[in-house]
Amino acid sequence: MLKIAMLKTTCKPLLPIIMALGLSTMTSVAVQAAAPVQATQQSFQQVLQEERAWAGLTTHTLKVGDIEWTYSEGGDKAKPTVMLVHGLSGSRDNWNRVARYLTPYYHVIIPDLPAHGDTKVPADFDLQVPNMVEALRRFTEAAGINKNLNVAGHSLGGAVAGLYAAQYFFDVQSLLLIDSAGVFKSAQSPYLKDPTLLRDLVVSKPGDFDKLMKIAMYNPPFIPSALKQEQEKMMISQSENTRKVIEQLIKLYGYYTPETFALAARAIEAPTLIIWGKQDKIIDVNVVPELKGLIKHAQEPVILPNVGHTPILEAEQLVIQKYLPFLQKAVATPNPFAGSAP
Repeated sequence: MLKIAMLKTTCKPLLPIIMALGLSTMTSVAVQAAAPVQATQQSFQQVLQEERAWAGLTTHTLKVGDIEWTYSEGGDKAKPTVMLVHGLSGSRDNWNRVARYLTPYYHVIIPDLPAHGDTKVPADFDLQVPNMVEALRRFTEAAGINKNLNVAGHSLGGAVAGLYAAQYFFDVQSLLLIDSAGVFKSAQSPYLKDPTLLRDLVVSKPGDFDKLMKIAMYNPPFIPSALKQEQEKMMISQSENTRKVIEQLIKLYGYYTPETFALAARAIEAPTLIIWGKQDKIIDVNVVPELKGLIKHAQEPVILPNVGHTPILEAEQLVIQKYLPFLQKAVATPNPFAGSAP
């Protein structure tokens, strides 16, 4: 059995979060204490590198067609592979806190999605979710991880992961959905009722980052001002790509209905674990029973109290305590559809 008790003793202390809709950077106490402003940008990148190393991850690139992927990788390649998919305006570093507990047992891959993080795409790249799923499939094939794959997604990454699992059910061993995006008929969140409101969440000018933190997290942490400014600058520089993704999401909501979304969800064959922050203001917890009812092999959902839209940052130990036993059972259960690719 995996030793869940390890979680209480191995968490790196005092690792505050910088996050927006799933985009995070956790910093060490030394950096908090004080890098001069002129060195902050260098410190910011160094913190990311140190955090990846702490999680047992290294950085790699892979050119597939017209996409130059950047991804983190860790763990033993001979062990089952877990692919973690981040959310809107996020990056692979969203998952570092969770990956820390996966790399001792699994082979972990965390890509920056197209037009996110350090993954580069042409200016005219189609950022609709179905095209991201297709691009991700080409990535997994090129990386040699497409068989018996365990997929996890947060927020927009949940929509990507879910559609991936629905389309490639013969290769997906398990699915984890955390505060997952979708077209839900039971949604109460203003951002799901009117997706055009997502435009208000783009960090495009100073001050937007603080506003987004208050929406995305139940209890936003203190962040040193110099590092917060660097994070905000980086998000502002990426704001055009974020806008493009949001415009494609708005179009997608126009094309899809709860019924067409349900058709895709019902095609998921993999055992599925659903985890949600009870205080999520972006994708409200009311959609969870609907989502569970659509997925054939969904486990009893896990609802985390006093957690917002980002459980992978706000409550990563609670996430991993539920995910590790689920994953252990899932990888030991043969996929009845393996080898039946069309």
